[in-house]
Amino acid sequence: MKIFSDWRDLPAEGRGATIALGNFDGVHLGHAAVLRAAHAARPDAPRAVLTFEPHPREFFRPQDPPFRLTLSTERAAALAGLGVQYLYELPFNDAFSHLTAEAFVSDILHRGLGAAHLVCGADFAFGHRRGGDVAFLAARAEALGMGLTIVPQVADGEGPISSSRIRRLIQDGYPERAAALLGRPHSIRGPVTHGDKRGRTIGFPTANIPLGRHLEPQRGVYAVSARIAGAAVKGVANIGQRPTVGGAESRLEAHFFDFAGDLYGQELTVCLHHFLREEQKFPSFEALKAQIEADSATARALLDRDEKHAKPEQP
Repeated sequence: MKIFSDWRDLPAEGRGATIALGNFDGVHLGHAAVLRAAHAARPDAPRAVLTFEPHPREFFRPQDPPFRLTLSTERAAALAGLGVQYLYELPFNDAFSHLTAEAFVSDILHRGLGAAHLVCGADFAFGHRRGGDVAFLAARAEALGMGLTIVPQVADGEGPISSSRIRRLIQDGYPERAAALLGRPHSIRGPVTHGDKRGRTIGFPTANIPLGRHLEPQRGVYAVSARIAGAAVKGVANIGQRPTVGGAESRLEAHFFDFAGDLYGQELTVCLHHFLREEQKFPSFEALKAQIEADSATARALLDRDEKHAKPEQP
């Protein structure tokens, strides 16, 4: 997948695509439906996504707690996995926030990107003060010779599938239900940093990953997995402030089973599969060690069960 951060002076091969529009936070099943519609509308054209970095909400409300399901690298990987060939990740800054809806369509989509076809959800809004909606987009796209497909919101028995709904599930400690809407486990990606190294003193060395701009999940212990040096590994992780050792900021601490190696400085993606229990403070390191042993056994059993019942990959 090719990634472009500007709509100006694009090479010829970066133009003429079918472009799906939106924030695509999480890249969930609703987003996948938009991308399928993009391919169906113009199977002869490259599939592309136009999105923004940072997320507009981060720009307008920087004081809000982190809420992102996927940061730039994770989002790009998920989109590539769905067959996206071009990603237009445009910088969302003060100048861009004042761009009119007309300029967004005519200057960026039409002249800049040379869009052959546009695809979006029914609630897509754009331009300064969200001045453009799908009715405006339809009229301008037709006038400029661009096709447009508006995709109805995907829903299940509990309602529309949305990034907001998935955020609530993650914050409430339901990673399995979030995964069902995402089409894959929710993950947290970040650099492995140095911690206080207490885990190794009780036989459970951990990889410490700051949550950064990620949404903070329900604090507690999870069964997790990761890929390290191309190999799948299973583990158990705590997300929270580590009250037993007097921690002050939330982070993810993962212990991987049957793994020994130096991960410091590496970018690691940790997938959350099952919520085991809430975070708690223990009276001693001995009590903490005993609980980690119990959590590890539970996590192993759950992850082994998942592996046994996983659908075989299609050839």
